[in-house]
Amino acid sequence: MRGPAELADALPYLLGFHPTDSAVLVALHGESGRFGGRVRVGLPASPQEWPDIADQLAECLVTGSERRGTRPDGIVVFLCQDPSRDGSAHEVMERLRPLAQRLRIACGSLDVPVLEALCISDGRYWSYCCPDTRCCPPEGNVMALPGTSVMAAAATYAGIQVRGSLREMEERFAPWRSTAAEDQERALDAAAAEMFPRILSDGDRRGVADETLDLAARLMRRIAQAPAPPRGADTRLAEGRGAPAGTLLLGGNAVDDLDDGLIAHDEAAAVILGLQDRTTRDWAAEWMEGAEAQLALRLWRALARRCVGPYRGHAAPLLTLAGWVSWSTGDDPHARVAFGLALRVDPEYRFAYLLHQACNQGLDPEELRICLREERAARSAGSDAAGGGSTPGDGARRTSRRTSGKGTGGARPPGSAGRPPAGPTQQKPRTRVRRRAGERAKEEG
Repeated sequence: MRGPAELADALPYLLGFHPTDSAVLVALHGESGRFGGRVRVGLPASPQEWPDIADQLAECLVTGSERRGTRPDGIVVFLCQDPSRDGSAHEVMERLRPLAQRLRIACGSLDVPVLEALCISDGRYWSYCCPDTRCCPPEGNVMALPGTSVMAAAATYAGIQVRGSLREMEERFAPWRSTAAEDQERALDAAAAEMFPRILSDGDRRGVADETLDLAARLMRRIAQAPAPPRGADTRLAEGRGAPAGTLLLGGNAVDDLDDGLIAHDEAAAVILGLQDRTTRDWAAEWMEGAEAQLALRLWRALARRCVGPYRGHAAPLLTLAGWVSWSTGDDPHARVAFGLALRVDPEYRFAYLLHQACNQGLDPEELRICLREERAARSAGSDAAGGGSTPGDGARRTSRRTSGKGTGGARPPGSAGRPPAGPTQQKPRTRVRRRAGERAKEEG
């Protein structure tokens, strides 16, 4: 990188998306300034939180780099935020200046210098380190048009994709804000009234699990059989799902609208509530590779959008499953976004925390895939020994009075017969209960 302009242009290629409302630290190694680890956090609204956030970011980047083998020789800081409707990008830059200074102090206290600190706002960038107004004027510099720089050409050659902005990626998981949300909430109320007594009083947890996975498998087949949206429809406005007027979602909004129309309110409610059970969720995580993975990802996204009103906290398993499928299929940026959202709606959701941590540490998801494949094989072997089939998930021919020895056939979803294993996190099964809206909301870390 030969200066602030190229650094600003490189940021979305380093993360895989355009960060919004974010503080990003990137490690540099060696005399050539080779890029290393990076950390990102949402910008805290209160300046009182900035000192703690700065210390945590600096320590996380430096210790994480050391854990991978080499201590950074320098750090680049990016502060990204667009102005409000009645504000200006220059005002954003000045408001964030104390945070940039605090980050420089935090990194310096760890003996790693900040070589550059940039503010990116409304298509312009400013350097907090360069005092020369000839190259860094007070009004900032205009960023290069997307796809026109040397960095963009190199990233395209290397197969690196930029998936739009962070805001656009998060919007694909956002709960409905249209009048349809009221109908979905009523369906969730009705499903909860029917399902929870079966689990808590009748002890029919296994029956509910099988029904949940069978219905999820049918919804995935329905998604697979639906015609693809017309080409060029991916940039339609998102107002149909209740987004603010003018919201534009690139790269998949037409697909999301299609999926929303394929799932009935009662079907969505049944799967959402059924996946609050940890063992059921762990079996659903076995849809993680091949053609199944993309269908599962579309289903988990669609169901996360149905977690409306007081059921927003119920999105944590769906968001975590979406993150797991993304990570398993090599899409780390989407995985981190989904895990972060899961922890935002439920900061104590341990499954999301563990997977988010593993993804951020650069671990290979294949180890977890091996574990899930072995558990599926063990259940299939147990089903065969009991006289049933080995392929799980043909729910159309099963009833809620299943026994653990019955097997199935069909489309290879994970709900096979046999004694339920503890799942990949080895946690005690738990059924989540309804929470008030916003009860667990917290900024991602």
